[in-house]
Amino acid sequence: MALDTTSPAAKSPADTGPSTPAGTPGLSVRDKLVLFVLCAAQFMVALDFSVLNVALPVLGADLGMGDAALQWAVTAFALPSGGFLLLSGRLGDLYGRRRLFLAGLGLFAAASVLATFAWDPASFLTARALQGIGAAAIVPTGMALLTTTFPEGPQRDRALALSGTLMSLGFTVGMVLGGILTDTLGWRSTMGLLGVFALIVLPLAPVLLTESQSPERPRLDIPGAITVTGGLLALIYALTTAAEHGFGTLDVQLTLAAGVLLLAAFLRIESRTEQPLVSLPMLRRPSVAWGNLGGLITFSMMTTIVFVLTLYLQDTLGLSPFQTGIVFGVQGISAAVAGSLVPRFVGRLGARRVLVAGLAGQAVFTAALLLTGTGTLGVVLATAVASLACFFHMGAIIAYGITVTSGVPNEEQGLATGLVTSSQQLGLTVGIPLLGVLATTADDLTAGYRTVVALDAAIVLAAALLIAVGLRRKSSVG
Repeated sequence: MALDTTSPAAKSPADTGPSTPAGTPGLSVRDKLVLFVLCAAQFMVALDFSVLNVALPVLGADLGMGDAALQWAVTAFALPSGGFLLLSGRLGDLYGRRRLFLAGLGLFAAASVLATFAWDPASFLTARALQGIGAAAIVPTGMALLTTTFPEGPQRDRALALSGTLMSLGFTVGMVLGGILTDTLGWRSTMGLLGVFALIVLPLAPVLLTESQSPERPRLDIPGAITVTGGLLALIYALTTAAEHGFGTLDVQLTLAAGVLLLAAFLRIESRTEQPLVSLPMLRRPSVAWGNLGGLITFSMMTTIVFVLTLYLQDTLGLSPFQTGIVFGVQGISAAVAGSLVPRFVGRLGARRVLVAGLAGQAVFTAALLLTGTGTLGVVLATAVASLACFFHMGAIIAYGITVTSGVPNEEQGLATGLVTSSQQLGLTVGIPLLGVLATTADDLTAGYRTVVALDAAIVLAAALLIAVGLRRKSSVG
């Protein structure tokens, strides 16, 4: 059934094109505190994706973990945090988003304390896995609480803009803080920082957040939950392992095949069950399908650029880790500026146009990295160009979140935001294995860097063109 475009709830920047936010009431003090709690939790999870990277060699020496085992310091978090997202989003829809959000936050806080005081590899990896499970509960339910707390329109657009900005900033800030904390206080302080964040948010959340769940209590789709969770776990494991060992190893090939087969089985199950975990009509909405593709592409390709640019700045241009951190700090400022401006563009142009423009701008300025050269001038130009790419990247992040969640009924917001956050988490996971490995395995790092940058820009530009065409179709339900 087509959306009733005369209904206020059906209108969205993604579907109706230009609109104006004039006369929109401001947020109350309570709304601002709710927004702080939800965005701080999202920032904390994004920080966890990168804050430990620089500390891995020191951590390994302290806990007696070899190089092969160090990969699991990252994988143990990435597997459950990505694999359980859709299931957590749906559980929140059915049994209470606030309840699941608080449970995830409590688990994340306890796991961060355990990781801080870990005494051997087993205790540390257990803590990381528990952090991942907590993150899988926090992210989709937090996003669903945000979209159900703030009504569709300019208020929600601003809330999603802030959430998206902090999600992207968390990854970048984590890279900078990880080096500073490890050098000054040791690797344990990186995990302690996450615990501090969780313990700040945890007492506020029960007071400020109200329960939100589906008015009906349908049966949970157990076969769908098993296949989608198993498929995502297998896919994420294969991609994160490929980042270290390539796609030629048997375990990567087997788990990649298992992931594809399980996800195919999941789609077949969802097409036949009366109460599916994921509504296939929702997945067929152009705004949901194309919007999530935009999110997956912008996250994965920018994560790849951050990775290869870090190598290029230090190994080719000779920057220290601290100087490299300054470069990414400038990118962070650019992202913050974009976060404050993009909602205005969404209000005037519509989320679809901003999503396409964001991807196109990210592609153009990513390609411009090929022209920056070496020496001091090269560093300055690389900083400026990467910051502009990050500005457009942030525009794409904000616009895709608005595009996917606009027009979705409140009782399905957990599912919609579960899809949004799955795109984010998979994007953070797949970019480096797919493209970054071309730089790390090349005989000439500079040549490998240029190859990755060129491919990255081409992929983002192709996605922008596909999404521009795909989103011309009017979203429909059922």
